Amino acid sequence: MPTEAKINAVEELKKIIEGCSIAIATDYSGSTVPDMNAFRAALRTEGIKYRIVKNTLLRIAADDAGRPELKELVDGPTGIAFGYGDEQLLAKTLFDFIKKNNIKVVLKTGVMGSNVLTSDDVVQLATLPSKDELISKLIGQLQGQITSLVFVLNAPIVNIVRILDLIKNTEITKDNTSE
Repeated sequence: MPTEAKINAVEELKKIIEGCSIAIATDYSGSTVPDMNAFRAALRTEGIKYRIVKNTLLRIAADDAGRPELKELVDGPTGIAFGYGDEQLLAKTLFDFIKKNNIKVVLKTGVMGSNVLTSDDVVQLATLPSKDELISKLIGQLQGQITSLVFVLNAPIVNIVRILDLIKNTEITKDNTSE
């Protein structure tokens, strides 16, 4: 018979799961309490929820929320970071904090939408350029192409003006020398 605390824990997990766009599982074994507190605080500032979960409770909550793919995240001691909105922000925040602070948290697997990610996929997602950076690169590429097009379209007109100017200067010089 489930206890009231377990029922409440499943309900809380279900609410967290329903709104998340990405979830990344971590293995926190070997981490110190101060490291984990700093880790949680850093995630909280980015709007990321981090929960140490009991595997059976997460499996029940995932089924109740209609997200059975999340059941693949739990294996052994597991902490799960739940992200809302920009999927890359969660992966980048986790990866950067772990690398910068050298804490013993291992990125295991993840779920983005209904796709299950391996740890390599999570690391690759974290190391991609940001969405804003990719957009600015695209705009720069487009601007360069448009500038080239304007130059090519403008060249015949500029050449005609130069020739007319040369002819005009030549006629003025002939008029001055003939006088």
